[in-house]
Amino acid sequence: MMRQSHLLTLPQMPFFCFPESVGYYWDYPTHSVYREAGALNNFNIHYVVAGKGYVEIDGEVHTLGPGEAVLYFPLQRQRYYSSEDDPWKIRWVHFYGSGLQDYLIERGLHQSPLWTLRQPDLWEQTHEALLTEAENYRMLRPVQLSTLTYGLLAAFVEQAVPLTGARSGTAGNRILELLPLMQQNAVKPFLLEEWARLAGVSPYYFCKLFRSVMKMTPMDFVTRCRLQMAKQWLLERKEANIGQIAADAGYPSVSYFNKRFMEHEGMTPTAYRRLYGG
Repeated sequence: MMRQSHLLTLPQMPFFCFPESVGYYWDYPTHSVYREAGALNNFNIHYVVAGKGYVEIDGEVHTLGPGEAVLYFPLQRQRYYSSEDDPWKIRWVHFYGSGLQDYLIERGLHQSPLWTLRQPDLWEQTHEALLTEAENYRMLRPVQLSTLTYGLLAAFVEQAVPLTGARSGTAGNRILELLPLMQQNAVKPFLLEEWARLAGVSPYYFCKLFRSVMKMTPMDFVTRCRLQMAKQWLLERKEANIGQIAADAGYPSVSYFNKRFMEHEGMTPTAYRRLYGG
């Protein structure tokens, strides 16, 4: 079964990005696509919601499962198809824009065609919004189409981790699975040995694997989570002083909290509260 919407290609595109087509296939075990190099002059993302399928790259067959995707740049050879015994549910989008090539290359999206998304629900919800818009209004609201396409692309850029070369099998999956718990417990003392135990690896390998998957150290991730919570509390808890906010965010030392806040935000917590607190 399928839902899909094919749209007009704008010859003089006034938007940064725009969808050429968008769709969702399921219960379609014979889904199979082959395009020669040079056949398609737009970008496309095919993302697996459930089931599995296969992508052929340089003569090698790769299996894609739930939460994983293939990203093709314009003019690339494309070969992908569903598993017949466990057909994939696949959400896809073809899109184009004059500045997209540089935008994606600057963010490293050219380094791998295969990706996994850290928070697949976010991408799926954004894709559903774009598909529904295209089905209901076609080309009547082009600004909305462009905005939703950019939101979908931004979610992919922010959430995507290379499937090949950037994670190591089930251990890499464990890192991704631990992220919500690490975020939830970020204000508590960071115990490397405990997180490594939860991932089922040594502390050394946990740090190496985390850096490979997230492009930052575990402590960098914890720091970002702490500062994000601190920023929210600075604006919401107007009666709390900076020392209380610092302690609640996991920084008993106000001076160290101020230092880290300044490094990330370019201003002190007091200045941030004054500027954005209303």
